[in-house]
Amino acid sequence: MGQTQVSEFIRTQLNPSAVTPTRCLINNTILALSAEAFACHSDGKLTQAIALYERILSFKNLPVIHNNLGQALTEIGDLNGAAAEFSQALTLRPDDAEALTNWGVVLHKLDHRVEAELKFREAIAVNPQFAHAYYNLAIVLKETGRIREARRAVQQAIRLAPRNTIYYELLAEMRRFKAGDRYMLALQNLSDSDAAPNAMERINLHFALAKAYEDTHQFKLAFVQFLAGNRLQRGQTDYDEAATLGRIERIRNKFNSDFMQARAGCGNPSSLPIFIIGMPRSGTTLIEQILASHPAIFGAGELKTFAQIANAELNPALSELGGRYVAELRAHAPHASRIVDKMPANFLLAGLIHLVLPNATIIHAVRNPIDTCVSCFTTHFVDQPFTHDLAELGRYYHGYHALMTHWRGVLPPQRFLEVRYEELIDDLETVARRMVIHCGLPWDMRCLEFYRTNRMVRTASASQVRQPIYRSSVGRWRQYEAHLGPLLTELPSAA
Repeated sequence: MGQTQVSEFIRTQLNPSAVTPTRCLINNTILALSAEAFACHSDGKLTQAIALYERILSFKNLPVIHNNLGQALTEIGDLNGAAAEFSQALTLRPDDAEALTNWGVVLHKLDHRVEAELKFREAIAVNPQFAHAYYNLAIVLKETGRIREARRAVQQAIRLAPRNTIYYELLAEMRRFKAGDRYMLALQNLSDSDAAPNAMERINLHFALAKAYEDTHQFKLAFVQFLAGNRLQRGQTDYDEAATLGRIERIRNKFNSDFMQARAGCGNPSSLPIFIIGMPRSGTTLIEQILASHPAIFGAGELKTFAQIANAELNPALSELGGRYVAELRAHAPHASRIVDKMPANFLLAGLIHLVLPNATIIHAVRNPIDTCVSCFTTHFVDQPFTHDLAELGRYYHGYHALMTHWRGVLPPQRFLEVRYEELIDDLETVARRMVIHCGLPWDMRCLEFYRTNRMVRTASASQVRQPIYRSSVGRWRQYEAHLGPLLTELPSAA
């Protein structure tokens, strides 16, 4: 509901027939506060918007204000508070498809995928014309492996709102375009008509069109779109490269051999965790999917838990820190023998992981550095700020490579298993067996049919890991070789 529509809806809820001076004053106050709140919300001033919404609600219980407050709380990460607001909005207006969808989004963020799907389906039932409910339903279906259903849902969203570019980007993740097909033509028409009015919609359009051009082997046109999308996304991203690379250097300096040896043997003895670390797009999701197909292993996805616990206190005891992490990890799967945490950025913390959890399994995913970086650049990330500029991406990879070289020097031999993506693709069973043995478990043939495993996958590889092994991603960078000068200049020669 747009701001003008919301304002009109509020007017209808204010009992316009009331003519007492006090009532008129309150109504005018609500309308003025609403306009100010909407403006703050649109400008990203969320704290001010939340305070204004709460003040409005002190005058009158308006479902649209509860809904908007819920959206603002979602944006600042107060998911439980947001859920309460959407619940209140629906108590006042049970047929509000937008509030139902927003509540579903919050449930999805809280990992309540079944409940989220039910909310999206309920929103569709009360308003079959609400495109965004189909879009969010498609996301849940994709992540749970129901790719055909997901495609149908997002195609319905496109039919209802054919100019919304984010719907095409989701569709592009789940299908191959063919030259002249209607979705590719629609993307080209949107691009020619300059239909995307704001930066994010243009970014979605660039990445979707890039995928369409790549699918149809028009690689020069594809790269133009990838470049444009990343340039716009970089403009929306707060990335301090010097601080990021400086942090990597400080980790290398701090976690030297003397530091590691002085603290050896002080950690928690649990062998529950399996950490998969590495660069994004290096095969971490595939490795997790293979391991999570083993009946004794639960794949918990990309968790921020270890970094959050490590940063929570300045000087916690290593054994205590490990115990807290294991307790939180165990909550994801109370009965699993091993649980995977596949946060790639934990490569920054590999030394601390070793000290805190000396019996945890660590697997390092390694892929051709140029393929890795090109895959990062051609994926629309909103949470990996170093991926939007080729030179910055190359320098980040250089820092990652140097840190992993450092860990090999200060950690005990064979402390982590390196799994090379290309070797995994070439000889799945041999490498998969090696991984399972490294985790201290007996081999299980179900690991070879990982694509049949029904589990939540939220990463950019959610669609790919539902397919048997394929080789088309090996050497993909050569399609764009002529455009990669800034990246190649920065990559380490030994990578």
